[in-house]
This record gives sequence, structure tokens and C-alpha cells, in this order.
Amino acid sequence: MRRLGRVLFAIILPFFFSPHPVRGAQEKAAWQADFEKTLAAAKKEGKVVVAIPPSAELRKQLETVFKPKFGIDIELLPAPGPANASRIAAEQKAGVRYFDALIVGTGTAEPLAHEGMLESLEPYMISPEVKDPKNWWGGHIWEDNVSTKRFLYSFIADAGTGGLWHNSSLAKAEELRSVDDFLNPKWKGKIGFGDPRVPGSGQSFWSFFWEIKGEDYLRKLVQQNLFLSRDLRQIADGLAKSKLAISIGVGYSLHEPFLKAGLPVRQLPTPTEGLPASNGFGIVGIIKNPPHPNGVKLFVNWLLSKEGQDFYGKVMRASTRRLDVDTKWLVEYGTQAAKDVLTLEEYNRVRNHLEDKYTKVRVPGANFAEQILK
Repeated sequence: MRRLGRVLFAIILPFFFSPHPVRGAQEKAAWQADFEKTLAAAKKEGKVVVAIPPSAELRKQLETVFKPKFGIDIELLPAPGPANASRIAAEQKAGVRYFDALIVGTGTAEPLAHEGMLESLEPYMISPEVKDPKNWWGGHIWEDNVSTKRFLYSFIADAGTGGLWHNSSLAKAEELRSVDDFLNPKWKGKIGFGDPRVPGSGQSFWSFFWEIKGEDYLRKLVQQNLFLSRDLRQIADGLAKSKLAISIGVGYSLHEPFLKAGLPVRQLPTPTEGLPASNGFGIVGIIKNPPHPNGVKLFVNWLLSKEGQDFYGKVMRASTRRLDVDTKWLVEYGTQAAKDVLTLEEYNRVRNHLEDKYTKVRVPGANFAEQILK
């Protein structure tokens, strides 16, 4: 009898302490049924409309991938984040429902969240591989990590902000090893800078300089007669045409066409002072009451999937936080993924994005920019 009891115990014990096969099959079936229902409804809606970063390559590649995969149209509107966010805010106030989602950088969409113009994103996460925080370095990280913690999902984490470039026919990399080198009179009138008064990589660099070098440094930098622009294409174009020797706050995607054309634009090595960790154009949010709710659910789950993150990272040269996507190849393009070289504690120390750091560093830095850039 004792022997029979031991045998039964040996059979029953694994049943309780191993994944339940029936439960697992039921969960898989439920997810697949939800996906099929969403896909069918999305096809009836016909399309999904997404505001994206100002990258012609991203628009081109997304259009060639999304519709063939799911059978629905995707309308993409590439523009600087503040421009897209301002349009969405104006339309929401006017009762216009056109956009379904937006992909932006830090600080751009927080006002939309605070004004109730975004949907809670978690209910739209239906794929198990997207919902499981174990698939993400750092777990689920929200851009709105202080106030709301549910509207803006941060899926990119670069170890440094990639936005320092030079024209190699005008300036040698060894001449620009420290940010103090930007103050050399030689570069007066030759520095392009993304306008730090609006959210973007220009503001990221400006606030980083504000934090590590102080306001006196920024006053001296302004005396270099900076070429400021909110149209970052102008700065990239000026660098490629040798009108500028240095660009600050302009990313890889805008310089890429000139690189491919063989023009003398090169990324600068990391300065001695380091660089702030960045989430680049790596934040996704869903607009309140989206006109194509099933289409946008499909889009968000694909974007945050292993396949979607591999695609986005390769097109944008950006570092996904997904642990199952390789990012080590980005070194070739001057980018390192935070998950490859930093601990989570180190990342939190050097980043100047997400709402907590945005409030403490980016906002006061931008306020100082407003004071001295009249």
C-alpha cells in the first residue's frame, strides 16, 4: 500500500509543479482566437494610420512589409515628433479622429497623455510574447513613468545618444574629442544644432550639456553663432554640402542618404564626457478612440513582437530592448544597445529620457534655452 502511495505521489507531483498542458493549450487557443478575430475585424476597417519619425526609409520599408503580411493598408505620415503631436492634439480638440498611433521620441507625447488624448496601451497587448515582461530587458518600461505609467511604451534603449556628426573634409574627428572643443573659434558659424526649445535629440544634447557643463558653457556655445533648426533635414543637408562642419542632435536616418551618396559625413566618436542613454524614436502610443481599433491593435502587437522589433531596429539602426533580438551588429553604425553594455542601474543613471528625468533635466534645460535663444 505504501508503495502504491509513493507511485501515485510520483505521478501527481509533476502535474502540480510543471506547466499545465491543458491550461497552456487553452491559453494558446484563446490568444489565437483573439488574434484571428482582431485580424478579421481589421480587414473590415481597411487600414491603420500611424504617425512615424521623419524617415523616408522607414515609410518605404513598412509599406512593403505590413500590408503583404496582414492584408490591410497602412497609411504612414513621417514628420518630426512635435509636428505630428501638435497635429494630433489639434485634431483631438476639434473632434477629428484620423490617427490611430504615433511613434516618437521622449518628451514629445507626454502632453497628449496628460490631456487624456491617448489610450491605455496594455489592453491592446494581446500577443503573449509582447505581454510577457521577461522578453524585455528591464521589463516593461513606460515613458510616462511618473504620472500615468500606461500610455507610452518605451521599446528602444541605446547606450548613448547618436547625434554628433562632422564633415570630414572640414573637421577631423581628433579635433573634436571633448564637447569643450565645440567652443573653438574655428567652428564659429559652422555648427548645426537641433532646436533645443522643442522635444527631440537637439534638446537631449542641450540638456545633457546643461547638466554636465552648466549654463556658462551653453552661453559660450550660443556665441558660436549656432545654426538652429527644427527641420533636422536642413542641418544634415548643410553638413553634407560643407556649409556646416559639425551637427548636433541629428540622427543616423537623416544622414544616411548622404552616407550612401559617398559625401563626407561621419559620426563622431563618443566624447570624453560620455553621452546620455537614449530611447531615440522608440516610444509608441495609441490615440484616444482610434478610428481603426483592430488595425492599430494588430500594428502594435506586430511592432513589439520579435519580428517587428528586429525589423524596426534594422531600418532605424536602433537598439530594441527585446532580449530575443540581436543588437550587437549595431556597433558597426556607431550605436550600442544598452542591454549589451550596461546594467539596468547604469542605464537609469545615465539616461535623460523617460518622464522622471525629462522633468528634472530636460525641462529646465529647455527653459534655459528659451531664455537665451531669443
